Amino acid sequence: MSGHESTYEPKTGIEKWLDSRLPIIRLAHDSFVDFPTPKNLNYWYTFGGILAICLAIQIITGVVLAMHYTADIDQAFGSVERIMRDVPYGWLIRNVHMVGASMFFLAVYVHMFRGLYYGSYKAPREVLWLLGCIIYLLMMATAFLGYMLPWGQMSLHGANVIINLFGAIPLVGEPIQSWLMGGPSVGNQTLQRFFSLHYLLPFMIAGVVILHIWALHVPGNNNPTGVEVQDVEKDTVPFHPYYTVKDGFAIVVFLIIFAVFVFYAPNVLGHADNYIEANPLVTPAHIVPEWYLLPFYAILRAITFNIGPMDAKLLGVIAMFGAIAVLFLLPWLDTSKVKSMRYRPVAKQFFFGFVVACLLLGWCGASNPDNAIISMGEDKLLVTYTDAAGLEGQRTFEDYAPAAQFRDEQVAAGGVAAMAIQKAPAFTFKILSQILTAYYFAFFLLILPILGLRERPKGEPDSIHHSVLGHDAPAAAPAE
Repeated sequence: MSGHESTYEPKTGIEKWLDSRLPIIRLAHDSFVDFPTPKNLNYWYTFGGILAICLAIQIITGVVLAMHYTADIDQAFGSVERIMRDVPYGWLIRNVHMVGASMFFLAVYVHMFRGLYYGSYKAPREVLWLLGCIIYLLMMATAFLGYMLPWGQMSLHGANVIINLFGAIPLVGEPIQSWLMGGPSVGNQTLQRFFSLHYLLPFMIAGVVILHIWALHVPGNNNPTGVEVQDVEKDTVPFHPYYTVKDGFAIVVFLIIFAVFVFYAPNVLGHADNYIEANPLVTPAHIVPEWYLLPFYAILRAITFNIGPMDAKLLGVIAMFGAIAVLFLLPWLDTSKVKSMRYRPVAKQFFFGFVVACLLLGWCGASNPDNAIISMGEDKLLVTYTDAAGLEGQRTFEDYAPAAQFRDEQVAAGGVAAMAIQKAPAFTFKILSQILTAYYFAFFLLILPILGLRERPKGEPDSIHHSVLGHDAPAAAPAE
C-alpha cells in the first residue's frame, strides 16, 4: 500500500551492506511478508499466486523444450515426436507445457471474472486492470504462436486462417500479413519467426507481471466488499503467514488437478488432428483454435453480413478484436459508485448471464456454425425443373426414390431437372453466436453504463472489519 512504511530490519552484516546498496530483500519483505492485506479475501483471490506459478512453469518447461525443438517444417513434427519418445522425461516436460497452457488460461479467466464481479477495475485500480488486460493480450498472442510449433494439421491450417484475417484490415492489413508469414504463404520462414516470438513473449509477460504487482501494491488489494481500507490495524493482516498459507493451499490443490490432466488426460484439451503432420494439400474438415480462444473465434464467425463498404470478413475481425479492446475501456464504462456486485443485485444477475454467454460462445466456437441446435422440421428433397414447354417449377419430396423418379421423368420428357436438399428451418450455432455476441457487447457498452446510473444498490458495510465480524452496520445506500 502506498502509505505503508517499511518494517524490515537487516540483521546480519551482509544484509545491512546489501540493503544500503540494493534493498532487494527489503522490497521482497515489504511486498510479500509484511504487506497489509484486507482480512476478508476469499479463495477467489488466490488465483493471482496460482498464475505466478503457472507462468514460472511455462517459462521453465518452454526453455527446456526449446533445447530439443527444431524450427524447420521438414523436422518440426519429428522433433516433437523425438522429445516425446527419446528425450529423457521429454514426454513429461511437453505434457506439462501443453497442459500448462490450458491451466494458465483457466486460472486467468477465473482471475478476470473475479475482478469483474468485485469491481477490481474501478478507481484507484484502473492501471492495475489495464496491465492485466495487456498480460491477457500477450498470453493470447503467445498461445497462438505456440499452437503452430508442433507443425500438425491444425497448427498449419489454423495459422493460415488467423494470419489471413489480418489481410482484411484496410491499409495496414497486407503488410502485417506479409510480415507474419515472412513470404507469400505460410512456410519455413513463418515457423521460424513464430518460434522466435513464442520464446520472447513469455519474458515480456513476466515484465508486465512485475508492473502488475507494483500497480497492485500502490493502492493495495481490493476485497469482496469493495470498501477501501480505513484502519490498517483493524482492516488488514500481514500477507505472511496468513495469505502465504492460504495461497499455498490453493496452489497445492490446483497443482493436483494440473497433475491429473498431465498424467491421465494430457490430450483431452487439444485436437486430435494436430497429431497428423501438416499437409498443405489436405485441409481439416473443421478448423478450430484451442479451447481458450473459442469464444473469440465464435464472435469472428458470428458476423456473416456486410455493412456498406465493410464486408463480413472485416466486420468479423473488428468484432473479434473489439471484444478484447472493450476490456480496456471497462473502468470508464461502468458508471456505478459501488465496486462489488455483491451489493448490486440487478448487475449481479446480468454478470452471471455474461459468464454463461462466454461459456456458450466457447461451445459455438467448437461447433460447425451451420449445424442445428433445434430443428424446426426435417430436411426435404427439392427438385427444380424446366419442362419441354419451357415452364419452370419445383416440387418437394420426403424420400429419395420418388424425387429421383420425378427428376428422371422430367429429363426423359425433354426437360431439365436438378435435385438438391432443402434444409428445414433451424436454430443454428450461427444464430446462437450472433445473439451471444450481441449480449457480450451490450453487457459492457449498455448494461453496465445504464445500471450504474439507474440501479439502487444495497448498503455496503462501513468498514472491512465490520464485515469480517458480521456486524450489520451498513452505510447508507448511494442515491440513484
